Amino acid sequence: MRLFPILGPLLLIESIRAFSSLVPVSMSATSLPKSIVVIGGGIQGTSVAYHLSKKLQQKADNTADNPDESKTPPIIKILEAKEPASAASGKGGGFMARSWGDGSPTQALHHVAFDLYQDLAVELGCKSYRKLPVLSVSPGMKKQGLKMAKETLGDMMPDWLDGNMGRIGVMGEGDDTAQITPKEFVEKMIEKTSSDGTVDVILGECVGVDAVSNEDGTGYVVRGVKYIDRQSKEGRFLEADVVVVSAGPWSSQAEDWFDNTVDLPMEGVKSTSIVWKQRPGVKTDATALFCGEDYRYGTHLEVYPRPDDSIYICGIGGSDYITKEELKAGAYREDCDANQSRVEAASSAFQELSATYKQHGELERVQACMRPCPPDAMPYMGKIPGYEGAYINAGHNCWGIAWAPACGLAMSELILDGTSSSIDLKPFDPTRFTQRVAGRGRKRRGENVGEQW
Repeated sequence: MRLFPILGPLLLIESIRAFSSLVPVSMSATSLPKSIVVIGGGIQGTSVAYHLSKKLQQKADNTADNPDESKTPPIIKILEAKEPASAASGKGGGFMARSWGDGSPTQALHHVAFDLYQDLAVELGCKSYRKLPVLSVSPGMKKQGLKMAKETLGDMMPDWLDGNMGRIGVMGEGDDTAQITPKEFVEKMIEKTSSDGTVDVILGECVGVDAVSNEDGTGYVVRGVKYIDRQSKEGRFLEADVVVVSAGPWSSQAEDWFDNTVDLPMEGVKSTSIVWKQRPGVKTDATALFCGEDYRYGTHLEVYPRPDDSIYICGIGGSDYITKEELKAGAYREDCDANQSRVEAASSAFQELSATYKQHGELERVQACMRPCPPDAMPYMGKIPGYEGAYINAGHNCWGIAWAPACGLAMSELILDGTSSSIDLKPFDPTRFTQRVAGRGRKRRGENVGEQW
């Protein structure tokens, strides 16, 4: 048996040994998983669990007449370190744009996810989903662009955009741009699958993965995950023949969990955001803004009015960059405080654009979160090499919320069908940064290398 390095109390080792077998095992390529654990309860991990749940139920229904096939799909367990949507999924803007990735490897992620959101919002009963137009706004010292914009843009020009600015243009008319409050989406997915009895959320910090040798000795088969229970602080074990790592920036810990068979370079970008309260008795016009660089305040604001009539703002500048080693140690997972100087800068920059909020605006909350950034700004989506039943879905940069339904669908297809039919996952190969090390042996870093004696 191969036991992997863990980042938790030593007491785990003894408590987990009882669950491990020295007998090599392998799961049939045609069999369905008996138990699945998704590590991470943000919008990405929850989307994976949701689509796995739907697809497993479909497969169970299709085999209902076959007495040799199980009619009961396995319960999927989401292992979340703090609480669902506690990080970026609870603090992000929730903006999506169908065509903004056209011509790039992420085009299908934009297209598939945008279309899925429209259907899932109805399926799940999400109240925060809507399409909305988008304007580009240049900061300025006078109201020079205001009068002309009101004449040319009509209803796209929000009444609260009434301060000092420069040029204003249209980036989207609302046909392929939309928004959702990501925390609501996560909660609705969990609510739906929990009521169906197909998904269970467990609060605890994953500290390792257990695996055993496969039948021919050329790799390993996942057996489960080791974790520290959030409430009791005790070391525990979850059996699983499929493990999906989808823990945002902290997914870089998978390097250690899988014995460094895959390199997952990752940087966490920690950024502040603010939310303005609804003005009493006033509906907030639904037009999003992408603002140019305002050198007075060091901002490039993104402004998103929400259906609850609050206004969410990010693009505040002054982000902090968190190293992979810090992320592996759990940096900012428990507490991620806003940068007060950036709160003040963003408030001032927005109140330059909006005389209304300069006079009547009141902040509802200030917050910060991290987005996970691989070196090429593209996600890791696919199998962990050398480990049957091990997958990763992480590193989605600033588009993680917008892509979530597509990523969940693609990963469910990969896991249950053996390949993704909705998204070409080749550009997102988790091994694309893995160094190939020369040396002896039949297997090295998850790859068969032949006899080199």
